[in-house]
Amino acid sequence: MQSKLSDIELIKLSLKGNQSAYADLVKRHQCFVFTLAMRFTKSREDAEEVAQDCFVKAFRSLESFKQESKFSTWLYSIVYTTAMTSLRKKRLDTSSIDDEETYIQIENVSSGYDTDNAENKSRSFYLNQAIEQLTPDDATIITLFYKGEQSLEEIAQTLGIEANSVKVKLFRARQRLKEKLERNLKYEVKELI
Repeated sequence: MQSKLSDIELIKLSLKGNQSAYADLVKRHQCFVFTLAMRFTKSREDAEEVAQDCFVKAFRSLESFKQESKFSTWLYSIVYTTAMTSLRKKRLDTSSIDDEETYIQIENVSSGYDTDNAENKSRSFYLNQAIEQLTPDDATIITLFYKGEQSLEEIAQTLGIEANSVKVKLFRARQRLKEKLERNLKYEVKELI
C-alpha cells in the first residue's frame, strides 16, 4: 500500500512513472494546499484552480525537488507563488478591513440572523472568520505555522524570506488576529451579558 510510504519514497516512484504514487502525494497534501490557496484567493473556485495548478506545476518540476527541505515546504512555496501570480492576474479589488464601508458590510453580516447558532458559536468558526479578514500574507503565516505546523525556518523557505522576518511577521499577524477576534466577538460577549 503506497499511502504508508514517505513523501520521498512516493516522489521516487512518481519519477519512475508510477502515477498512483503521485496521486497519493496529492491526496496527502490536497486539503492543506486548498486551505492555503483559499487564504489567498478568498474564493472557493479560485482556490480550487490555484490548488490544481500547484499540483500540475509540482508534478512537472518534481525532478527539481532537491530534498533540501520537506516536500510540503517545497509544495507550499509553489502554492504561495501560484496564488500571488493568480491574484496579480485578476487584479482583485482589495479593500482594507478598516475601511468604513467594508466594516459596515461585515458588521451587518455578523449581526444578521444565524441559521446554525451552534456552528456560529464554535471557536473554529470565529477563528477562521478572523483569519479570513487578515491580509493574505498574515493569513498565510498563521495558517502555515498553526495548521501546517511548519517551523519558522520552513515558513522562511516557503515565502523566500529570512526566519527572523517570519518571526516578526508571525508576531504582528497574531496581534492583528487578536484584534479581529476581539472585534468579531464583541457582539457575542454582549449577548452573553
